[in-house]
Amino acid sequence: MPKVAYEVLHPERRTSCVVFASPHSGRDYPWSFLRRTVLDEQTVRSSEDAFVDKLFDMAPQYGAPLLKAGAPRAFVDLNRSADELDPALIEGVRRQGHNPRIASGLGVIPRVVANGRVIYRGKLPMREAERRIDLYWRPYHAALQKLLDGAHQHHGLTVLIDCHSMPHEAMDGIAQGARKRPDVVLGDRFGAAAGGEIVDMVEAAFAAAGFTVARNAPFAGAYVTQAYGRPSRHQHAVQVEIDRSLYMNERTITRHSEFDAVRDRLRAVVSEVSTIGQSRMPLAAE
Repeated sequence: MPKVAYEVLHPERRTSCVVFASPHSGRDYPWSFLRRTVLDEQTVRSSEDAFVDKLFDMAPQYGAPLLKAGAPRAFVDLNRSADELDPALIEGVRRQGHNPRIASGLGVIPRVVANGRVIYRGKLPMREAERRIDLYWRPYHAALQKLLDGAHQHHGLTVLIDCHSMPHEAMDGIAQGARKRPDVVLGDRFGAAAGGEIVDMVEAAFAAAGFTVARNAPFAGAYVTQAYGRPSRHQHAVQVEIDRSLYMNERTITRHSEFDAVRDRLRAVVSEVSTIGQSRMPLAAE
């Protein structure tokens, strides 16, 4: 089993209402899992948000924590609901309605990795799914809620930046004609997960750092933004998807020569985003 469910990089002093999180960058693939999968070690990593935690690990320097997953996405998907169990993979699960994520093999215990490649031969017992959820999914989300509650208590609001990466090919249908291909897609579930002013500030920070930004297409946000985005309660959640080809070789899953330059640009983004809400701090005591 993966050694830890999550790790939190804490700032020396919590000065920001922003929480950064990386639920898909876990890369601790236990031998018991690799022995069970029909995929090779390279292919099973294809749906991992490789190095995203490294791209944002400067957040504590700007007063904001970074929560990062310990378990890999192919093992348990932290950006799914705990009850999104796939009857095609988990023994004893009854099919209930149509869930497109489950139907495509991307439930909380994924059946496939990128491009629909099947992970296992046969099904998994229910006790195995429950064990992964209890040992990894629940602790991660408990830690995330604790960080958000702490920010809200001290600042009167909180902003979750849920950090992900996307395959370069994901934007092929978006970049047509004279329109420039987006480097970053911000997902706020079309306004349901975050206030417009918050998303405007996040977009402005990325644009100022030289990134081309799109919103909600093709990624509007999944479970995390749906579950934690509560603008009416001053709790905002924004999903960030960054084009992997900007900083890594997608075929070999290795950093390329632009990694440090992209990370430096993201440092400027993190620095700016971490200031969101600071003007509200005097109101938090009211």
